[in-house]
Amino acid sequence: MASETENIKYEESFIKNTRGMKLFTCKWLPANKEPKSLIFICHGYAMECSITMNSTAKRLVNAGYGVYGMDYEGHGKSDGLSAYVPNFDHLVDDVSAHYTSICEREENKCKMRYLLGESMGGAVLLLLHRKKPEFWDGAVLVAPMCKIAEEMKPNPVVISVLSKLSGVIPTWKIIPGQDIIETAFKQPEVRKQVRENPYCYKGRPRLKTANELLRISTDLEKRLDEVSLPFMVLHGEDDKVTDKAVSGQLYEVASSSDKTFKLYPGMWHGLLYGETPENIEIVFTDIIGWLDKRASDGNGGFESELKRKEDGFTLKE
Repeated sequence: MASETENIKYEESFIKNTRGMKLFTCKWLPANKEPKSLIFICHGYAMECSITMNSTAKRLVNAGYGVYGMDYEGHGKSDGLSAYVPNFDHLVDDVSAHYTSICEREENKCKMRYLLGESMGGAVLLLLHRKKPEFWDGAVLVAPMCKIAEEMKPNPVVISVLSKLSGVIPTWKIIPGQDIIETAFKQPEVRKQVRENPYCYKGRPRLKTANELLRISTDLEKRLDEVSLPFMVLHGEDDKVTDKAVSGQLYEVASSSDKTFKLYPGMWHGLLYGETPENIEIVFTDIIGWLDKRASDGNGGFESELKRKEDGFTLKE
C-alpha cells in the first residue's frame, strides 16, 4: 500500500523473517527530493510504528530525512502472539536483517544512517549497535530501556517466582504492575488514542516477555561502556517507566567521543508524542538540530568515506 501527500510518500509492505513470520514494514520519504540521510525507528514495548510513530516520522521527513519502520514479532501488524517476545535476540536479528538490507540498496549506499529508539526500542537500538559496532552513523535514544524503573518492577521475591514460572507457562499474562499507558503519557487524549489503537497491546506483560525485558535491560546496564557510536540520549525527569539515572550513566561511561544527554524537567516517559505540544516541539528541535549537524558534517566527510570503504561501499564523487 502506498499513499502520498504533498510532501510525504508513505508505503507499507510485509517481509518474512527466518522463522517464517510475516513482519509489517513501512517507510516515509520526501515526495519530491532525495532524503539527506536515513532514520530507522525502533518502537517501544506493546507499541507499533505506522500509527503511534507516524507523527514522529512526518516531522523527520519534513526536516528532509527518509524514515523506515517495522513492527517486531508479536507487535502491531506483524505475526506472533500479541506482545509475546520469546527471545529478544531473535527480535533484534529481524530488525538488523531488514534495516541492513535497506542500507545496502544501491540508492542508499552513500547515505548516512541513523537509529532512533524509544523505550524498549532503545534497548533494540543498543543491541543493533553491539551486533555491528561500525555500521550505524549515530543514534537517538529516547527514554531508553537500559533499566526498568524500580516503581515498575514487582518485588524481588515475586520476580524470582515468576522467572521460574516463565519456563513453564511463558505466555501467561500474570505480571503484577502499574498501567504503563497511564504512567507513560502525560496528555489524557494521547492515552485515549493509544487505548483505542487496536494494534497496541494493553494487557499485563506475559511471563516470558517480562523475563526477557529484565534479562536484556540488566545485560545492557552492565555493558554501557561498550557503546561507541555518536548518540544523543533524552529522558524526562519525571519518567516512571525507564530509569533516567541509567541514561545519565550511559552518557558518562559510553566510549563514544560524540555524545549528548538531555534531561527535560517535568516531562514524562512519552517524549515524542505523549507530552504537551510545546514540550514535543522542544524535544524535536533538539533531535533535528542534533541530526542536522551530523548529517551536514558527515556526508562526504573523511570518516564517513572511510567507514563506507570498510563496509565495502565507496562514495560517488
